[in-house]
Amino acid sequence: MMLKASGIYKRFGDLEVLSDVNLEIKEGEVVSIVGSSGAGKTTLLQILGTLESPDQGSVQINGTDPFSLSEKKLARFRNQEIGFIFQFHQLLPEFTALENAVLPALIKGDSLPEAQKRAGELFDLLGISARSGHRPKELSGGEQQRVAVARSLINRPAVVFADEPSGNLDSKNSEELHRLFFDLRDRFGQTFVIVTHNESLANMADRKLVMKDGKLLA
Repeated sequence: MMLKASGIYKRFGDLEVLSDVNLEIKEGEVVSIVGSSGAGKTTLLQILGTLESPDQGSVQINGTDPFSLSEKKLARFRNQEIGFIFQFHQLLPEFTALENAVLPALIKGDSLPEAQKRAGELFDLLGISARSGHRPKELSGGEQQRVAVARSLINRPAVVFADEPSGNLDSKNSEELHRLFFDLRDRFGQTFVIVTHNESLANMADRKLVMKDGKLLA
């Protein structure tokens, strides 16, 4: 299994947000997680993505328990094995699109020419090559999110976690972004775990999981 979570519990004060969540995801699988606001979807995604630790339970990504690593090794693991796409693209405004996309590769230790070459290939694939020298404020919302997708893929991660990736886009750009996830899966065998309120995207996934009151129902 690419990703396995067993017996995940999480509380914030008196509120139990996750209760005995168990999940297995195969390599190259696109899985959507849906549910009402407050169901625990984002908290689960943050734990699977190692941004938050569980109170109880274990996570395995590519055979590694990330929470057993030191802080420094966890940061390296997250950089190399995990990609993130958020509702708000979180691009750095002072950098160009290409500079934003290569940052994780430079943090990893890749050379600038190597990182730029890989980003250029991703920009070609994503249809934004002509925008590589533009800063985020000069890009449309759809273009900004495609830059964020390129950034998430630059280190060829084991899994990409997306939290409401099309929540800030119009219907045309949402549809294009949704198709893009499946094109990337078909081309690279990329694994995606997507939290979304968008029923169209959720239903396109290989599996749709429903969360309610901190539990996975399906």
